[in-house]
Amino acid sequence: AEWGARPAAARSAVLQAAARALEARRGELIEVAASETGKVFAEADVEVSEAVDFADYYAATAKELDRVPGAVFVPARLTVVTPPWNFPVAIPAGGVLAALAAGSGVVFKPAPQARRCAAVVTEAIWEALDGAGVPRDILALVDVDEGDLGRQLISHEGVDRVILTGSWETAALFRSWRDDLPLLAETSGKNAMIVMPSADLDLAASDVVRSAFGHAGQKCSAASLAILVGPVARSERFARQLVDATESLRVGVPSDPRSEVGPVIEPPQGKLDWALTTLEEGEHWLVAPRPVEDAPAEYADRMWRPGIRTGVRPGSRTHLEEFFGPVLGIMHASSLAEAIELQNAVAYGLTAGLYTQNPADLERWLEEVQAGNLYVNRGITGAIVQRQPFGGWKRSSVGAGTKAGGPNYLVGLGSWHATAGGAPSSTLHLRGLDTRITGLIEAAQPSLDYEGFEWLRRGALSDAVAWDREFGRVRDVSRLKVERNLFRYRPVDVAVRATSDAAWPAVLRVAIAGVRAGGRMTLSAPVGLPAGVRRVLGDLGIPVHVETDDEWIARVQQGRREGGAGRVRLVGGTDAVTALHGALSAATEGDPDLAVYANEVTTAGRVELLPFLHEQAISITAHRFGNPDRWSEEVI
Repeated sequence: AEWGARPAAARSAVLQAAARALEARRGELIEVAASETGKVFAEADVEVSEAVDFADYYAATAKELDRVPGAVFVPARLTVVTPPWNFPVAIPAGGVLAALAAGSGVVFKPAPQARRCAAVVTEAIWEALDGAGVPRDILALVDVDEGDLGRQLISHEGVDRVILTGSWETAALFRSWRDDLPLLAETSGKNAMIVMPSADLDLAASDVVRSAFGHAGQKCSAASLAILVGPVARSERFARQLVDATESLRVGVPSDPRSEVGPVIEPPQGKLDWALTTLEEGEHWLVAPRPVEDAPAEYADRMWRPGIRTGVRPGSRTHLEEFFGPVLGIMHASSLAEAIELQNAVAYGLTAGLYTQNPADLERWLEEVQAGNLYVNRGITGAIVQRQPFGGWKRSSVGAGTKAGGPNYLVGLGSWHATAGGAPSSTLHLRGLDTRITGLIEAAQPSLDYEGFEWLRRGALSDAVAWDREFGRVRDVSRLKVERNLFRYRPVDVAVRATSDAAWPAVLRVAIAGVRAGGRMTLSAPVGLPAGVRRVLGDLGIPVHVETDDEWIARVQQGRREGGAGRVRLVGGTDAVTALHGALSAATEGDPDLAVYANEVTTAGRVELLPFLHEQAISITAHRFGNPDRWSEEVI
């Protein structure tokens, strides 16, 4: 509580000190990542840089938590951070530092395969805490058994939030232990790169191989599929380039600085063993994966030369399953439309790539592809803090969906409460608002007292400002010229439910945010809405349901089975919302595909618009061999 009560600026100073402490341990962190998890030096080095970037970035964005007009941020008391082994420095540091920046105490439970990396990261952060006179107890490193003790930790009622990076199945397991667990998770990926006939095939081959086999393919962002369109699929030259690039990779021990591909974390088993040894009907090896015969004893059965399988068919295991190892599948498509359909067919939506020099291709792909991180004419791994905030769509994300290393990540690490509004201002009027929203407010005016109307108008104006400054823009966050790093928001389907004690202005406030975001929304309430409001909502295509809590929950369950809205916004008093959230979680058995937003309703557009929007990061290489490539700028 004492840590959370500190001003965000004071917490930021500790994170800045943590950045310096991590940087000072660069050599030690590289060594321990290599020796413990098999990271080659080049990849471990950039991981340290990413950890430092997380510390500096969250130090800056934490200050914004204290500057949101109309809402006050309340930190979670205790956050459990459970990172993976494949990024043993950057991801653990990012999760721990984010929770600390948001004012939470942290229990840090590392992956068993990366406990020594976790110890060095923790020591660096402890050093920063010592320097600020903050007790080390704020950050507890716990190396516990992943069975019974791990379950007790995750499901403990004292845990307010869990930050997970791991598989979707792990997220589902956590929710099976505690169905109402507040979980923010970056999960699995099955990522594809589309190569169009207009692409520079030499560069495409290089980036496909680098994206597929970096860290032996053990990245959730790795290219697991390459979808070759039209004549690219028949190009013998492109096939030779893939073969040459793959076979020339130096597979070696992580202690050798020349190694480009290191060992897998353990001898292949299950899905990965199948992927390395078994072909499906119609497939054949373009490059057959094989174990390195002269590997040192400590890496026996763990060092594999990468493989490429061709003839992958739609709907096959290779098309749909994540293998997490050095295997690339090749698919063929006759058109971009077919390629996008194959790319979107998987349950995940983490990273996606496109190689093309055709503006029409880029425009269509950006409109239709379903993934959180998009890459054009470059590799699809190696996201950079702020420049390419990281996080996916669909089953690649559980919870609020805000991206690590992005502008909204800390916003979801606590709760938000309304603040008292200021004195009414004669300069505030409806003329500055979207006509859809003015129509809705005017229809509701007879059902509102003056204070309710003024509060609602204040919220609508806050939405307009937030939309203009943040959510309605496509921003180039780096301005590098030779690389466009764009950040944008896309509307998402949301089911809004009001409890029996929900204040009428609060229900309207949430509806106004949904209208502003522009996605599909349903509104459910236990009592009927005023006829004028219902008529306007109907004209806007927003269905209104009058039903009990049980009827609404049953409809949400049916909608989930049919692929309906994966987000819910609850509106009402704290006790009623908590009870409804619990009932929904129990009925859906903690479904990780369902994200529930239960914050108190505020006037802050910065907070209220987020449930209605997906984040998407786009990175476009804007040059060829140093020559500016301006056609993509026209598309954006």
